[in-house]
Amino acid sequence: MILLDTSVLIELFRVKDKSKTLFFRLSASDDKFGVSSITHYEIFIGVPIMQTDFWTTFFEQVKIIPFDGKCSQEAVKIYKELKVKNKLVALPDLLIAATAIANRLPVATLNVKHFERIEKLVIL
Repeated sequence: MILLDTSVLIELFRVKDKSKTLFFRLSASDDKFGVSSITHYEIFIGVPIMQTDFWTTFFEQVKIIPFDGKCSQEAVKIYKELKVKNKLVALPDLLIAATAIANRLPVATLNVKHFERIEKLVIL
């Protein structure tokens, strides 16, 4: 399973030719996708009502991985490591990365610049 970052989903929605998206390229080699409950939240707080049906249908087809205690512990470790290096990332990105690490999943993102700061994270 691949954990999809919010950036991958936004690209999928916005690009007319879906074959040019990272999601399309990933779906050629893997058919199991998940999203962090953080990504689910990020999408739904930002979408206009007219897009709700699209996203509801999309999220019915992927596993939504909850941000639980294990994810929280991983997020604390990541935060402390990045703070010492003065390389903090946005909190949603940190929580998504923690979800991926805690669940031993690679993450697909278009925001590699921020996610690559997190050492234990496997980025596709």
